[in-house]
Amino acid sequence: MDVKRVDSVEAELTDEELTRIRELFFTEIEPKLKSIDAKLGNINCSFAGEKYHNWVLEFRSEGDGFDIVNIEYDPEADTIDIDL
Repeated sequence: MDVKRVDSVEAELTDEELTRIRELFFTEIEPKLKSIDAKLGNINCSFAGEKYHNWVLEFRSEGDGFDIVNIEYDPEADTIDIDL
């Protein structure tokens, strides 16, 4: 997984933060993506907390689940609600 680290304090994630985002993606977001038959896309990381609103996770389907391709900082990131 590629992680873009920007030379700004607010635009860097620690290894612990990356682990938390990954865990929450696989436990909370992956089932929702499966329910809408998603295959690939980008999702705002605010599911891990408002602090991560400007981080975007890129995913793609792999086998029965998903693979996280990249997480990068985007100062213009926006949130959508995928609660079904």
